[in-house]
Amino acid sequence: MFITYLRRELAGRRKQTAIVAIGMALAIALVIIVNSVSGGVKAAQATVLESVYGVGTDITVSQTPTAPSADGSGSGGPQRFDFGAADGATTDGTTAVSQSRLEVGRGTATLDATALDTVTGIDNVSAAAATLSLTNITFNGQLPDRSTLQGAAPGAEGGVPPTGGPDGAGGSSFNVDSFSVLGLNPAAEAVGPLSAVTLTDGRSLTSSDVGTDVAVLDASYATTASVAVGDTIQIAGTDFAVVGLVTAASSDAATAANVYIPLDVAQTLAALDGKISDIYVQAASSTDINQIQADIETALPDTTVKTQADLASSVSGSLSSASDLVSNLGLWLSLIVLAAAFLIAILFTISGVTRRTREFGTLKAIGWSNGRIVRQVAGESLVQGVIGGVLGIAIGLIGVLVINLIAPTLTAGTASAAAQGGPGGAPGAAAAGGGGGFGQAAQAAATSDIVLSAPITLTVVLVAVGLAVVGGLLAGVIGGWRAARLRPAEALRSVA
Repeated sequence: MFITYLRRELAGRRKQTAIVAIGMALAIALVIIVNSVSGGVKAAQATVLESVYGVGTDITVSQTPTAPSADGSGSGGPQRFDFGAADGATTDGTTAVSQSRLEVGRGTATLDATALDTVTGIDNVSAAAATLSLTNITFNGQLPDRSTLQGAAPGAEGGVPPTGGPDGAGGSSFNVDSFSVLGLNPAAEAVGPLSAVTLTDGRSLTSSDVGTDVAVLDASYATTASVAVGDTIQIAGTDFAVVGLVTAASSDAATAANVYIPLDVAQTLAALDGKISDIYVQAASSTDINQIQADIETALPDTTVKTQADLASSVSGSLSSASDLVSNLGLWLSLIVLAAAFLIAILFTISGVTRRTREFGTLKAIGWSNGRIVRQVAGESLVQGVIGGVLGIAIGLIGVLVINLIAPTLTAGTASAAAQGGPGGAPGAAAAGGGGGFGQAAQAAATSDIVLSAPITLTVVLVAVGLAVVGGLLAGVIGGWRAARLRPAEALRSVA
């Protein structure tokens, strides 16, 4: 009886059924698309973070930078290259000077290496590794012979102009090249930036490399610098043997640095013995992250402690914009459309109940209980909601398929990635002629292109079905409650 009556009522009100189902379908489809895109954006952010911080890194610890003082000390102070009178080699009136040094990147600070022991001793810390983020800066310049001007008053006439220089007419030129260097413990492979790379040639750093001048290079940087496995690369005036090349585990991400060397060697070359810049922490369980973060902040009050959620905020570029758009506009738009669909279903159900006043009055007159009337109306609305849910899932899946076929490309960068000189870590150079940029090689962000992929999970589909059922039941219960309030005599008299 219930099924027969249900089928007859739905068939007799096809327009109402179609409108309610379509409204529900559009809302469900939007929810599916927004959830899938949100999942894709989160996965893309995780890819970027893993390439920089390492697979399994739940928390990072770094020293809070200090503002540079007037004398240039502190984080981010001005860079200087000082040369003595006897420095450089002079040939044909041109003096060539060169200086290379390894230093902490602009805007970063170091902390004592004992902080690693402190972090390791905290409860529920599964693994921890320390790194030292540095920048190798090389200055090369050609200066003219200005000895002929010695003793001449400024602006005096008759002086002999300087000779030599790169143009032979007393000119000068210089350039500043830089690349990022990451010192790490070769034995710490479980967590940290080196855990997120893929070896493409040669070998990775091993525990036997401690104290040796060996380096692993980012493959893209190696190509730019025309360096291969077996060659050497100069860091702070020291030749390092290139033993391996690596790339990010995902083709859509960039590695954490241009060059990886043993931590102790990096500390010695940079004159930072016993210093580190970052600690990467892996929690025993995701439920322990907040506890570990709080304990580290208590044990190391002068440090900055960030979780994966905090690190996601450091991802910049269009990926960050997409994340904000999905999190804010997409979420609220989905809620508004879903609420509108529910409201439409409720209003049409109430409207249908009002038009069926005589019908419900008759049913109550022949003995239908209030509960049976509510179940009948709720059943009709539930079927309408399920029809809308099925259509919504189909539309949503088609929308996600279209997004994946288009495969939009987003740019992403991490401010802590320390890739000097431009995107991808290519070395930068100041223009010739003594122009701007001398001593101002600032740390840049490593950028990469991320192909957005919107995944479909069973959870999203189940949520969509649940919303369709909830919407149908909500409309049916409200409409059925209104129908059940009708008194048989009043209902029959209202249409008499």
